[in-house]
Amino acid sequence: PGRIIVAAFSSNIHRVQQVVEAAERSGRKVLLNGRSMLTNVQIARELGYLRIPDNLLVELKDLPNLPKNQVCMITTGSQGEPMSGLTRIAMDDHKQIKLEQGDTVILSSRFIPGNEKTISDLINHLYRRGAEVYHEKVSEVHVSGHASQEELKLMLNLVRPRFFTPIHGEYRHLMKHSKLDQKVGIPAERCLLAVNGDIITFSNGTGQISGTVESGRVFVDGKGIGDVGNIVLKDRKHLSQDGMVIIIIAINQTTGEFIYGPDIVTRGFVFEDESQEFLDETRKIVLDTLAGVNLEVLADLNEVKLEVRRVLRKFFNKTIERRPVILPLILEM
Repeated sequence: PGRIIVAAFSSNIHRVQQVVEAAERSGRKVLLNGRSMLTNVQIARELGYLRIPDNLLVELKDLPNLPKNQVCMITTGSQGEPMSGLTRIAMDDHKQIKLEQGDTVILSSRFIPGNEKTISDLINHLYRRGAEVYHEKVSEVHVSGHASQEELKLMLNLVRPRFFTPIHGEYRHLMKHSKLDQKVGIPAERCLLAVNGDIITFSNGTGQISGTVESGRVFVDGKGIGDVGNIVLKDRKHLSQDGMVIIIIAINQTTGEFIYGPDIVTRGFVFEDESQEFLDETRKIVLDTLAGVNLEVLADLNEVKLEVRRVLRKFFNKTIERRPVILPLILEM
C-alpha cells in the first residue's frame, strides 16, 4: 500500500532498468535518489543503455502530490554507507524524504564482507521508521552480479585474449581466476596476476609486471596529506580510549629539591571534581617515588620521567584497569 524504495549500486544499470520496468508495469512513478544514481542514470540514458520514459520519472518536488501506492524510489546506500541516500532516509536526516508506516525497502545487493554491521544497523533504523525491509537473507530479491566460472570461461573463449589480468576481489579470488584462465588455454606466463600498485608493461608483443608504485590509503589531516605516521595514529587511538594524565613537577636546578607539585591534570581519564581522593593518592605515589630515587637518577630527568610513568601505569592498571597516556613534565628552576 505504501511506497517502494529499492537500494542498488548506481553502476548496476541493468538492475536499474529492471526496477524501472517493474515500476511501469505496476503503475508507479520512478524517483531517483542519491548523487551517483542521478549521474549514472543520466549518462546511461544519454548513451542509450537505459530506457526510461520521460513521463515515468518524477522529481523530489513532485513527491508530496503523489499517492503512496504510485511511487517507486531507486536510491543508493545498499551497503549502509554513512552519507548515502538510503542511510540519510533511515536516520530521518533527509530533508524531503521521510519514511512512513507501510513503506517497503528492498536491498538489491549482497552483504559485502566487512559491511555486515553497517547494513544490519541500517535495517534496524528502517524498521524503527515503520518500513518493511526485504534483503537477500530473508527473501529472494537479489542475484549476484558476479559471473560464475562457466560464464567466465565463455567470455574467455569468445574473446581469446593474448594476455589476461584478473581484477576485483581478494588475492585468493585473483589466484583462482588466474588458474581458471589457464584451464581454457591461456599460458601461465600470459596471466599477469597484479595487486594494487603493480605496474603492468606491454611492449613488442610481451607483457609483464615491471615494478610497483606507492599505493594504499593516504591519511588527510587538515592541510597535511600523508604526513601523519603510525606512531601518531597509535597515540591518538590510545588517547581516545583511556585519556591522558599530565604530572607537573618543579625542581631546583642546583640542589635537586622539589619546589612545586606534583600537580596533576587529566583529560578524558577521570572527572577531577569527583575523583579528588583518587588524585590525592596519585600525588602521594608520585612523591613517594621521587623520594626513593637516588641523586644519580635525579640528575637524569629522562630517567625520573620513566620511573614516574612506570609506577603510575602499574597503579592505574591495578586500581581502575585503565591505561592512559602518562606525560610527566619536570620543570627546572
